[in-house]
Amino acid sequence: MIGLVLAAGAGRRLRPYTDTLPKALVPVGPEGQEESLTVLDLTLGNFAEVGLTEVAIVVGYRKEAVYERREALEAKYGVKITLIDNDKAEEWNNAYSLWCARDVLKQGVILANGDTVHPVSVERTLLAARGNGQKIILALDTVKNLADEEMKVVTADGQGVRRITKLMDPADATGEYIGVTLIEPEAAEQLAEALKTTFERDPDLYYEDGYQQLVDDGFTIDVAPIGDVAWVEIDNHDDLAKGRTIACRY
Repeated sequence: MIGLVLAAGAGRRLRPYTDTLPKALVPVGPEGQEESLTVLDLTLGNFAEVGLTEVAIVVGYRKEAVYERREALEAKYGVKITLIDNDKAEEWNNAYSLWCARDVLKQGVILANGDTVHPVSVERTLLAARGNGQKIILALDTVKNLADEEMKVVTADGQGVRRITKLMDPADATGEYIGVTLIEPEAAEQLAEALKTTFERDPDLYYEDGYQQLVDDGFTIDVAPIGDVAWVEIDNHDDLAKGRTIACRY
């Protein structure tokens, strides 16, 4: 199993940082030392802490910044990094971005969005949930109060995920998908097909819409509640401020 990071997005709501950097390289270090830490740093550190030695990163927007830092990141975290180019990063949404990593999925991955600040306990929770035939396990926050923007999930006992979408009444949701997934090798082919179906239907769709396609096709996607932990998806400057307060704890 290897680590996989989706880091191709532009993150336009985080300008001026993202004028020159992809979202995953926006600094989240403590005030006065912001440049010392990024979301990508935190994710690579988590992967290394749970014993992953190889990481693939899907890059697109301002990808040269990731290429420039690759060797330093490999040395810092003791991982081998493979970069996968997304040629449509500024045109299409991330269903296509994850599909670009379809060959990597065959190795089994822990997937992390490049904008999610979270503790290593999330990866540990996913790894601990393996072993009962699950092929895909989503990290789920069942504690947070939800609103319209969150990627909401509905589960059913013994059936796993039934719905995953932002377009849902928060009161109906079991919890929020935080952007971290464990994907076993056995799921790779079906997931790649579902992602392809999804972005061919509409290139603006999310990879979570690909998960919904799998569910609609009869595939079981499981969840692992992460407990009461601090995390944030960084979409805008308010999220970034929160991310900085969280990152310093980990």
